[in-house]
Order: sequence, then structure tokens, then C-alpha cells
Amino acid sequence: MTNLKITRRELAKGVASCSLAIAFTRQAFGATPTRTDHRYQAFHPGAEWLDTNGKPIQAHGGSIISANDWFYWYGENKEFTVDKNSPQSWGIRFYRSKDLYNWEDLGSLIPPDTEDPDSPLSPKGFPERPHILFNPRTREYVCWIKIRRDDPQYRCVLVADQITGPYRMVQRRLLPAGMAAGDFDIVADPDSGKAYMYFEHDHKELVCIELTDDWRATTDRFTTHFQASPPDTTEGIACFRRHEKLYLTASGMTGYFPNPSFVAMADDYLGPFTSLGDLHPDDRSRTSYNSQISCIFRHPRKRDLYIALADRWCPNLAGEDFESGRLSLNLHSGITKAMSKPPQPITPDEAKSLRAMSSVGLIGVNTSISRYVWLPITFEGDRPVIRWQDTWKTEDFA
Repeated sequence: MTNLKITRRELAKGVASCSLAIAFTRQAFGATPTRTDHRYQAFHPGAEWLDTNGKPIQAHGGSIISANDWFYWYGENKEFTVDKNSPQSWGIRFYRSKDLYNWEDLGSLIPPDTEDPDSPLSPKGFPERPHILFNPRTREYVCWIKIRRDDPQYRCVLVADQITGPYRMVQRRLLPAGMAAGDFDIVADPDSGKAYMYFEHDHKELVCIELTDDWRATTDRFTTHFQASPPDTTEGIACFRRHEKLYLTASGMTGYFPNPSFVAMADDYLGPFTSLGDLHPDDRSRTSYNSQISCIFRHPRKRDLYIALADRWCPNLAGEDFESGRLSLNLHSGITKAMSKPPQPITPDEAKSLRAMSSVGLIGVNTSISRYVWLPITFEGDRPVIRWQDTWKTEDFA
């Protein structure tokens, strides 16, 4: 047996270095060769995805909003994030499309602030996981962004009169009800006009908090759920509404290394939630098909099509240990033992997985080569399920 110490802070900064974790040359889960014509007629989950100019799409940790008969995909620009000395994001980039397959690069939706190093939008601030809602009451597009640089993590909030901007900052540093706020999603109730944010708090629980009527700030009305320690802390949170039910999905906390996502359901936005189990029950690797969901998008012109948008942060993970789920299980059990009080003895396989994953930490992974895994959600009664498809089309849905 082996003893290996790991602190909560080290884990919060990331226990993953995908480039050093495992040096496999074969890619898992059906990635197809790079296209050369830059026109698509279907989704190819896990494959390199090029915009209409032939360049890799950079909209990580992203979301989609539909407006003016267009789909807009926005997220973190990681084209320069090649190692630990690189900016971890370079503003919020956005694209537009008519069919969800072919995306035109529109440049920076919210550009990086390169003049003020203390700005939340400075590349040194690590702005991440933007979410935009249109408030029909104020006629504003409201954008919330997670700022990871400081401890505690916080939010900045921007608004615009049009989806394309320009955006102006209305909250420079916001702690929801005074709480540190990690990964999150926001969702609006079309009936009441209220909006809610779901966020990871202090690596120990998930918080649902009601926003103010203008959706620019938070109220003091909140509930807490899913109390847990790493690696079972909720991250990569995404929410959607269907048939008067609210669904919440989340991954665990293993840095950039993927892990199983779970799904929960509630009758009310503030809960309580009932866990429905693994969102990817057929995935042998126990990694959500090597991906982490950032958004679940309901197609406005389909009767019941919900699309899970996910990042494949580490596209080169493969091999029998990975695909069998042994690597995921060893990492999970190793973190659990290392984080217990007192720390529990761990096996050599667990120690090996922990050392490999924590050798560089959260900053250091080459996310400029990260890819996307978009898959449709199917429903077994009220239970959402995601199953792998090498290729699929929206035209397959009514």
C-alpha cells in the first residue's frame, strides 16, 4: 500500500494533466479524420471541427442561443492555451450558423482586456464558462462569466442590447450571497419570468440561487444540494427544462480528466432534486465518452430534441486501461482515499494515476487542441440518457 498526500487546494487547481497522464496514440470514441472541404452535413462527435474558414472552432465551455433566425455558439477562445505559460483563455469567441453543422467565425464576442491586468476580462483573470440569457422584461442580453483567477472565484456580469454586442460590464466582482462560485449554469422560467443560477460552492455542494428581476445580480433566496467532497463535488453543471420538470447534469471533480456525469430531476427550480444516476449508462470507460458537458440546448424547431454540448479536453486519451474504465476507477478511488481524514492507504495503481494526473495541474494542459462531443439526449420516460453515435443529424428528429 502507498500513502500519497494531496490537498483540497491542489485538487481544486486540478488533478489532471492529460498530456502526461497517458501517452496513447490512438483516439477513443470514433473520431473521424479532419475534413478538407469545411462543409458538414452531420455531427461527428469527437472529430476535429472546423469553421467555414477551415480553422478549428474555439468556443470551449460554451453554450448556444438562438436569435434572429441564427444559432450563436459562444465560449472560451483557447487557441493560445498550449501550456502552463499560456493565457488560459483569450476572450469569449462566437460563431453563427443556420444548420448547427457549419459555423461562421464572428470573432470576439467579449474581447480580452489586455490593458487592465486586474480586470475580470484580463487573460490573467481566467474568464470561463459564459452563459447568456435574453431577458424579455428588460430587452437585454445578460451574460454571466465565471472568473477563476482569485480565491474565492466570482462572477462578472455584462449586458447588451443585441446578441452580437457590444457588451458593457454591470458587475465587476459578484459573490452570489457572499459565496465562492465555481462552475455554473443559469436558466429562466418562461412562466414566472424568474431566473436561477446553479453553481458549485467551495468544492463541497451545489447551490441554486434566484436572480434579481433584471437578471443582473442575485437575491438571498437559495437552496443547497449534493453535499460531497472531491472527487464527487459537482462540476460542469448544465440545466434544462422539459415537461414541467427541471433537469440538472454535472460531472465530478477530477480536473481535466473526464469522469461519469450524473443527472437529477426536480419539480421546482429550487429543488429538492432526485438523482437519476449515470447520464451515460452504456459508457464502459466511465468518462462520459471522454467529455464534460457545458450546456444542454433545446432545438427550437424540433419537437423534443435536446443536444448536450460537451468538451473533449483531452482528445488523445485511449488504450485498454482508459477504455475499460480502470483508469477512471483508480483515479476516483485514489482521490477519495487521499482526501479522506485521515488519508487512507492507496494502492500502487491508484498512486500511479494520481501522480500522473497531478504532475502539472489544471494549468498546463494543451486545450487549444480540445474537441467537442455533441450528442442528442433520449428519454426513457422521464429519465434522460445519452448514448454514443459516430455521426448523427438533426434531420433525424421530428
